[in-house]
Amino acid sequence: MAPTSGAGTPALPAPALLEALPDTVVVADGAGRIAYVNPSVRTLLGHDPVDLVGRSLTVLMPERFRSSHGAGFDRFRRTGVGELVGSTTQVPALHVRGHEIPIDLTLSRLDPVPGADPDGAVVVAVLRDASTTVLLERQLEVSRYLAATLRVTAALTEAPDADAAFARLLATLCAELDWDAASLWEADEGTGQLRYTSTWTAPGRDAGALHAGTVGRSLARGQGLPGLAWSSRAPVVMEDLWTDPRFLRAAEARADGLRTGVAFPVLRGDAVVAVCELFSRQSRPVPGELLDVLAHAGRQIGQFLGRLRAESDVRHLADTLQRSLLPSHLPTIPGLDIGARYRPGGGSALVGGDTYDVTPLPDGRWMVLIADVCGTGAEAAAVTALARHTARATAAAGDPDEVLRAVNAALLREQASGPLRFVTACCLVLGPRDGGGVRADVGVAGHPLPLLRTPAGWSEVGHRDLPLGIDADARFRPQTVPLPPGAALVLYTDGVTEARDDSGVQLGEDGLVALLDRPGADSAEQIVELISTGVEKRLRHSRFEADDLAVLALTIPS
Repeated sequence: MAPTSGAGTPALPAPALLEALPDTVVVADGAGRIAYVNPSVRTLLGHDPVDLVGRSLTVLMPERFRSSHGAGFDRFRRTGVGELVGSTTQVPALHVRGHEIPIDLTLSRLDPVPGADPDGAVVVAVLRDASTTVLLERQLEVSRYLAATLRVTAALTEAPDADAAFARLLATLCAELDWDAASLWEADEGTGQLRYTSTWTAPGRDAGALHAGTVGRSLARGQGLPGLAWSSRAPVVMEDLWTDPRFLRAAEARADGLRTGVAFPVLRGDAVVAVCELFSRQSRPVPGELLDVLAHAGRQIGQFLGRLRAESDVRHLADTLQRSLLPSHLPTIPGLDIGARYRPGGGSALVGGDTYDVTPLPDGRWMVLIADVCGTGAEAAAVTALARHTARATAAAGDPDEVLRAVNAALLREQASGPLRFVTACCLVLGPRDGGGVRADVGVAGHPLPLLRTPAGWSEVGHRDLPLGIDADARFRPQTVPLPPGAALVLYTDGVTEARDDSGVQLGEDGLVALLDRPGADSAEQIVELISTGVEKRLRHSRFEADDLAVLALTIPS
């Protein structure tokens, strides 16, 4: 605490003490001239103290502050009131060599002594080098920008689609960098303009006027803040939205109390696909480092959108291929109720290896096939297609053994010089049964055995023979299974019974039967829905990957 005079205002310390201070002390008289400056000014600003005495205080100020200094100093001398008096403020000072140095400036007023020269000492200024503080603050700010960049990357990585990506991007930038609102504009290829999409606000903030005044608007290249970012393909800053003539929504920004805005483009390659705006209630400078972060974020989300579009194209092709491996709809079979479910696995492969088919035969009977190819992906899909189409081509024989042998031979021919991809399959040939109901001839090639419901409960039927694509001499032993009124037959792939909960326990055949024993498993549709829902529930919180799943149920009405 500096000593005070009797009037309660600071008094100057002894000259010897001032000479020894590491901070620069400047005393100015009533005319704004330097009356005293201690030797530390040499270290801080490069001046010799003797050369400064008698000169105006403006010699220590950058040129841009000098015009306003005179009026402010005169007002201070008359009223004793000054904006900077009594507090420490960071301002730039001018070094003797012409460059600026950030300083912490503390001003104190000295009351004139009665009868003394009216131009005597009136103000004491203490100048301290703030370069280290500024450097630390800048480093802290840069670290915040880097943290924001990392969080933007994480948000984009977790986003499932473009809408979520934009929402997470804007929310992350606002939260990490202290902006109050954000808007999104998307490029409309049809009109060649930017089309307003949405506004996001920080919790507790409101931008209702801005949103209401922007809904339905479109901007051309170079028009308004978003249009300028679009045309320059770089971030654009408007520090005062209320007065900047380039900003087209000044009234709305004023109503919401938004003062500063910055827009940055979202680039996919060289093309601008969107523009994001950030708004702040405070009038704030936007440093170059922040603009670099925003430009980087725009490129990141552009790359994400490009990857998303490519993945969407791949998924579309995969969906088309997957649909080609399944019937477009289930046929209506007289005297029989039929239901089916298919769900691809949870891995990276977009096409599964499971399939099912229901095909009419020339004599009025029907062939039903369910198959599971070893593996997933395009190669497995090709094998699935081969198995399905070969089964259809030979179905007219009306014998599960002949159908399975034909598929077996086709697989062995196809993969003679390639990797082994075996197939498990179950083939049924359905026809009328004497005395009512349906007769099923069941052939099984390494596949899970079908489950039959009778009044005694659920049980497996059929003989499990070798999978297809392994042995050219394989033979299959169909079993005739009567399906009287009220009976049900369930065919499924191992994605059902091998579904594992988080502890690794599989559903298994016993678990599947327990599902089927629950009330409500009456019609074919109810059966397949019960199985599909039960498997989904088992996998919901499991760390284990889901396999492809196919289920087909047949019921004979009572």
